[in-house]
Amino acid sequence: MQHQYSSQGRLSPSSYTEDIRYPSAAGVLAPRLAQFAAVARHEHVTRAAHELGVPQSTLSRAMVRLEQDLDVALFARKGRTVSLTPAGRTFLTTVERALAEVEKAADAVRADADPTTGKVAFGFLHTMGSETVPALIRAFRADHPHIRFQLVQNYGEAMLERLRAGDLDLCLTSPVPEAPDLVSRRLDEQRLRLVVPDDHRLAARKRIRLAEAADETFVTLEPGYGLRRITDDLCAEAGFRPKVAFEGEEAETLRGLVAAGLGVALLPPPAVARPGVVELTVTAPRAAREIGVAWLDGHPDTPPVAAFKRFLLSRRGHLLPEVMQVMSVPPDGPAPAPPTDRPASAPTD
Repeated sequence: MQHQYSSQGRLSPSSYTEDIRYPSAAGVLAPRLAQFAAVARHEHVTRAAHELGVPQSTLSRAMVRLEQDLDVALFARKGRTVSLTPAGRTFLTTVERALAEVEKAADAVRADADPTTGKVAFGFLHTMGSETVPALIRAFRADHPHIRFQLVQNYGEAMLERLRAGDLDLCLTSPVPEAPDLVSRRLDEQRLRLVVPDDHRLAARKRIRLAEAADETFVTLEPGYGLRRITDDLCAEAGFRPKVAFEGEEAETLRGLVAAGLGVALLPPPAVARPGVVELTVTAPRAAREIGVAWLDGHPDTPPVAAFKRFLLSRRGHLLPEVMQVMSVPPDGPAPAPPTDRPASAPTD
């Protein structure tokens, strides 16, 4: 049986997919690769058609079209029996690898969506990593012991970008985002404190109005971080613009700068009390931030993601435990007693 092959090597869809436009050779060839591998394996069109559950005539036409698209003879034909040409054997080697990778990918996505052993890609702010997130996952896995987590720590805007890119299923962030492409839910609120060196003029205080720190030098997170925006907004509400000497990427680094006497900072409470600083309650304006969970609007949830989302929403109002009191006494006084209530939460960025 003779076949005429186009000298142009033009790829065109098969008759049963001709309404679809393919942007590449792979897009045209992909639907026929499994058919080609079956025919090559059986060296018989009828037996391959029976295995695939398609009419023999449909499979024969598909193989002819495949050869026309490639402009290469893949089979030597003798009735319904076929054998691979040298080009066909070369093509089969790569096709089998490609089909194995596709099957591997299919197994992976099925595994990730499994209700019992699936995966959740979960993003959260840096300082939630030491206490809050481990406690949440531990509580969740009491009822879902085999669900896996891909954990991503980052600042708020970067996490939202990854959420939009499909890299994350859910993220805990602050401030709670308001965007038309996202769904967000407020889960909890966290008080902020003015952190000063333990030899600072305000270190003997327990409470302070933020306006009293208007002349202080501040250390803050970099622009783009949610806590930086909150700091700027609170200072503006208190009637001043903070004089920023240092900008960092992590809250505990800022505490270290404060302990070194390089400025003061508005920060959430630490997981563990840090020596060298005093943390003052801010009475005015009300210094707090909301923490919420966000996900992509219209994005279908796999069963494990849906289960973890329900769990997070059930923690509304008690996502973060009561923060420990980290009120130091004046430098000349006795050392503060160790905190008795260690939180299951680290502050957020």
